[in-house]
Amino acid sequence: MTHDLLTTWRPLLALLAAEASAEAGAAGTEAGDLEQAVWLRLLERLDTNGPPPDPERWLRRAVRSEARRGRRTTRLERPYEIEPVADREDGPEQLALAAARRRALRDAVRRLPGRCPGLLEALLSPRDLTYREIAGELGISQGSLGPERSKCLGCLRRLLTPEVAGRGARG
Repeated sequence: MTHDLLTTWRPLLALLAAEASAEAGAAGTEAGDLEQAVWLRLLERLDTNGPPPDPERWLRRAVRSEARRGRRTTRLERPYEIEPVADREDGPEQLALAAARRRALRDAVRRLPGRCPGLLEALLSPRDLTYREIAGELGISQGSLGPERSKCLGCLRRLLTPEVAGRGARG
């Protein structure tokens, strides 16, 4: 099975790289992250449905689909321009609430599966580690940090959903 997969997909590596490079800029992501997301999607598909009947067509569609997902994520997630007011005030109530939020976040991170706790702890570290340093600490490739981070943040979001108020743009 693995040998057949490699012989089928090896000629398509250049096509995947070209498609990912073409879509990455508009998706607001790096081509390598887009490629890795498509490979992950292929492996998930192989587990459930087997190989696609037309690999070239499937690959193009998968790249475009992952690029759309990236654009949608970029559109929905907004960074804070400034820290929330409650966190900047020095009153005892605000300090207690901020500490409780940090504890809830750390507890949720510890409950995550697999490598997620280690990855998110490294990302939340006050040492402000680079992706290269995080990859070295965790013993994984730097290119897999983006997709792994996305997966872990999705798990974290699902864990925290009952504790977070209503839906809206994330940020």
